[in-house]
Amino acid sequence: MAGFKAGRMSEDIRRIISGKMRDLKDPRINGGDMLTVVRCDVSSDGSFCKVYISSLEGMEKAREAVYGFESASGYLKREISNVLKLRKCPELKFIADDSAEYSMRIFDKLKDIRSREPAEDDPEE
Repeated sequence: MAGFKAGRMSEDIRRIISGKMRDLKDPRINGGDMLTVVRCDVSSDGSFCKVYISSLEGMEKAREAVYGFESASGYLKREISNVLKLRKCPELKFIADDSAEYSMRIFDKLKDIRSREPAEDDPEE
């Protein structure tokens, strides 16, 4: 991401795709219940955009959702160009990402560690 305009466009595209997930009828996306758009990276000239998709259900579900997003890319490009009033919408490249699954594993480990620690209000200490 080479500048302020590309960063702003990346965030706008992420917001639009996240909002339109509920409208997509593809069963691979399944209404976007457990899917998240982690981030978008727009090239400096605005012609390409990498969209990182993650699922709480695992990497396999994220890969399956990528196929659904690729089939809906024409609809998403039209919505992006209508909302942002772009002359030329960037080509969307969807990539499966495991960051949501990874963060859930870390959260579970931290919760496990916290449950093993003695309470600070313990009178025995």
